[in-house]
Amino acid sequence: MTTPYQQQHQPPHPQQHPQAPGPQLGTYTSPIAVRRATFGDALASEWTKIRSVRSTMWTLGVLIVLLLGLGLLAGFAVRASNPDMGTTSVLVLGFYGVLLGQICVITLGVLTIASEYGTGMIRTTLTACPSRARILAAKSVVFFLLAFVIVTVGTALVAVIQTALVPDAPTPSADEWLRATVGVGLYVAMIGLLSLAVGALIRHSAGSITIMIGVVLLPLVLALFMFTESLSGVRDFLMEYSIPSQLGVFYGATISETGPSGWDPLWIITGITAVALGGAFLSLNSRDV
Repeated sequence: MTTPYQQQHQPPHPQQHPQAPGPQLGTYTSPIAVRRATFGDALASEWTKIRSVRSTMWTLGVLIVLLLGLGLLAGFAVRASNPDMGTTSVLVLGFYGVLLGQICVITLGVLTIASEYGTGMIRTTLTACPSRARILAAKSVVFFLLAFVIVTVGTALVAVIQTALVPDAPTPSADEWLRATVGVGLYVAMIGLLSLAVGALIRHSAGSITIMIGVVLLPLVLALFMFTESLSGVRDFLMEYSIPSQLGVFYGATISETGPSGWDPLWIITGITAVALGGAFLSLNSRDV
């Protein structure tokens, strides 16, 4: 109920106009379809990152130079000296390039993840993909396939050229060809994957690379200085299971009959890498960036 005074001075009600058709202010509909991120998206992201940084080009470039350069140099040296190789396969000449080239794979494996911690890029990566297991899996798959393809193609090319350079050497069997190309590619790529896991655990590029070089060289160096008979068992174990010795198994260069043979080194390094990746996964989930 209103008084006459209130009725006289009450402001008029604004006219109610029907709402005009068309888009409303303050709302936006993206023309791009929105969908959930998948593992394929993580793979595409990691592939873009690994192929766009200069460290990948440098490490893989040096790897190819070492594989081809040392492999062909060994082939030409054997051809010039014309020695009697006996029953030794000519494929063993590729061992020297792979032995040094694995350092490049180790370096790239560490940089694949540890460099993101150094630059702070890991925060952006985990913001775009909060699933840390997916990130680690995508990095592992992309790096492993890249390293495997490069090493396998390089060793296969070197093996073909060495066979042509030394025609008097025994003809390698199919199993020797497979172990000296695909087997070596898998083994070196697995060492690189182990390096990636160490990089995820240490989160420091220089420290992780130093640790991995120690893993490769230290057992063999220690074995060389164990002269006493009481340490003969430890010496033999370190000699047989050091990474250079296991790599030589793929070329048929076994140190003793009790050590790894055939494809055994691949299963050994696969088990060690699986344990290290498990530790890296737990570290990513339990530690802050």
